[in-house]
Amino acid sequence: MDNARILIVDDDKEIVRAIDKLLILEGYEVIKAYDGIEAMEALMNYSIQLILLDIMMPKMDGLSATMKIREKKNIPIIILSAKSEDSDKILGLSMGADDYVTKPFNPQELMARVKSQLRRYLLLGDVGNLKCASQIVVGGLNLDTDTKQFRVDGEPVKLTATEYKIMELLMKNAGIVFSAEDIYERVWNEPAYSIENTVMVHIRRIREKIEINPKEPNYLKVVWGIGYKIEKH
Repeated sequence: MDNARILIVDDDKEIVRAIDKLLILEGYEVIKAYDGIEAMEALMNYSIQLILLDIMMPKMDGLSATMKIREKKNIPIIILSAKSEDSDKILGLSMGADDYVTKPFNPQELMARVKSQLRRYLLLGDVGNLKCASQIVVGGLNLDTDTKQFRVDGEPVKLTATEYKIMELLMKNAGIVFSAEDIYERVWNEPAYSIENTVMVHIRRIREKIEINPKEPNYLKVVWGIGYKIEKH
């Protein structure tokens, strides 16, 4: 990840300068732009591995730039914005951004998000072009059915044999809800009888391993009264 080239795009030169210092200290190469038009020019002239992109900018705003970038490239985009409302966050993500940081940001949090997105991108390359049949990819989750390895944002995570089987079932069928009985019968290969707690304990342990905040899961969701699913990403 060292020497990855990161494009900072923000019309506030003080913010660009501050982020530039942070990234250089971490060993990254930095390209700077101050509006969406300059960002598009930089992308034509340099090989960029990640973009930090402000929303409110002259000439071309961050959301318009995100849409244009997504027409051709799958580079990770982290939106930077003073707006903290959920609607703005959702809009940025729906336009194709990968993550969202609200200004003023904590430098350590920003760097953690940068490293997470770079790990994922550099490990998997262009996820949209991933052809390897043995790999099941859902967002930052990667399960390799040949090597039996499981990764979250590029970092290896150890699963028990049962946890692995549960994740393989749910990731292969992302978006589909499975009842506890369905999961038990498919994973344990025996009839389900009073097994809700057994499955629930395994789900809880998996969440602790794969979620940043297990109480507000990003991937492994409960559909109340029905069952569990891996959210599509």
